[in-house]
Amino acid sequence: MMQAKRRFHSINFILWMSFLLFAAFIILITWVFQSTLLQVFFNAQTQRDISTVGQEMYDALSRLPLTENSELIDKYIRRQQSENPAAQIFLLNGEGELLYPMYTEKEEEYELSSPPSADMFTAIRSELDEHAEANAHIGVTVQKADGNFVFMAKVGSLTGTVLNESNDAYLYIDYSTEIAATAMGTMRIQLIMISVIVIFLALVISALLSMKLTKPITQITKAAQRMAMGDFSVNFKGEYSYAEMDALAETLDYAKEEIGKSDELQKEVLANVTHDLKTPLTMIKSYACMIQEISGDNPEKRAKHTQVIIDESDRLTSLVNDILNLSKIRSGMDSLKIKNFNLSEFVHTVCERFDYLTETQGFTIERDIEDELYTEADMEKIEQVVYNLIGNAVNYTGEDKKIKVGLKKEKEGVLRFTVTDTGKGIPADQIDTIWDRYYRSSETHKRPIKGTGLGLSIVKTILQKHNFLFGVESEVGKGSTFYVLFPEK
Repeated sequence: MMQAKRRFHSINFILWMSFLLFAAFIILITWVFQSTLLQVFFNAQTQRDISTVGQEMYDALSRLPLTENSELIDKYIRRQQSENPAAQIFLLNGEGELLYPMYTEKEEEYELSSPPSADMFTAIRSELDEHAEANAHIGVTVQKADGNFVFMAKVGSLTGTVLNESNDAYLYIDYSTEIAATAMGTMRIQLIMISVIVIFLALVISALLSMKLTKPITQITKAAQRMAMGDFSVNFKGEYSYAEMDALAETLDYAKEEIGKSDELQKEVLANVTHDLKTPLTMIKSYACMIQEISGDNPEKRAKHTQVIIDESDRLTSLVNDILNLSKIRSGMDSLKIKNFNLSEFVHTVCERFDYLTETQGFTIERDIEDELYTEADMEKIEQVVYNLIGNAVNYTGEDKKIKVGLKKEKEGVLRFTVTDTGKGIPADQIDTIWDRYYRSSETHKRPIKGTGLGLSIVKTILQKHNFLFGVESEVGKGSTFYVLFPEK
């Protein structure tokens, strides 16, 4: 089954969509707030206002004698009407007929509102009667189909002439929500304008911001493409306005330098491997020809020439094995076989393999090894580490041919293994490069231990696989000390 091809979008598109969606979300929230929450708030506030006006008028009318044709009541209702423009205030009898405000000769100066219809009055009075016992409030507030609110309360009975079967008097206040509706309409128009402006600004800001963000990324991408083509002279650093890009540029510059070093090292390794392979092969061919043409019938010469072939074959085998071992360890194909073992006895055993140097070439290998120190590691790999470090010291020690091998308990849980030579030391600028493959010291020497130039690189790779700390301390003219910190078990 073929895997679906992933679709990638540019940062410009992502930023544009993000700003647009964010602006749309804010506008949606605002619309929801205006359409629902704000309307609920207006309705609640209107209901409180009409209830407050009704309560005040109920209290006032309760203190006045309810009679027909009372100028005092008429003036009071008209005054309340003028103070509350949104309200239409009436005092009705039990049949819904208008009692106040009264029609006068000056009515042309005062526009008299139309009283409610009989059906409306009857419906609201029925609701008032239904809530009379259960509702502790004085009156009832009802919202009509047109959105306006009505407050109705029974304020008492009329005294004087009986107009009909019921002398009850009702305060009826019709409170218009037209002002709130107008305000809501205005806000909707304003919100539409704001929505258009916000979306426009979101598009402009996202475009400008994406250009600012992607410009350095584009520059770094072009520089990286040049580096991928082999141009290591590129410079990723620049004047960036945010820290992340500056950190990325520094990281890429560091990577460029390391890749450049690796490229140079690769070329050097190729040249060295070619040379190291070519030399023994040439020797093998040359001495094979000599045996064939010159020493074939001379046993003494033949034995000498065949020994050279054997030695060169061994050298070639050693080189191939070191390259293969280094590749296997670095690729992870050669997994570690961790076990607990006596490191003190182990180091003594490896040191004994160099006893022939003390007997034949005058080398002195001093041991300062504490007994019964145990660690946990891959015993076979650590043998390579110890052997290569001692062999490296033998090759680079001074004219006194002295090497010191130490193993001490440095602190709780840590064992320090050291190999010290008396050579010329390592310059400070070369400390970091001695672990590279095919590193060659500027010091000229004759190697008692034949090597392939991969010894310290193998040491580094093995110890890194174990996560062990290691390093070298050196002073020019006084020798070097290589050390490894083993965990104590």
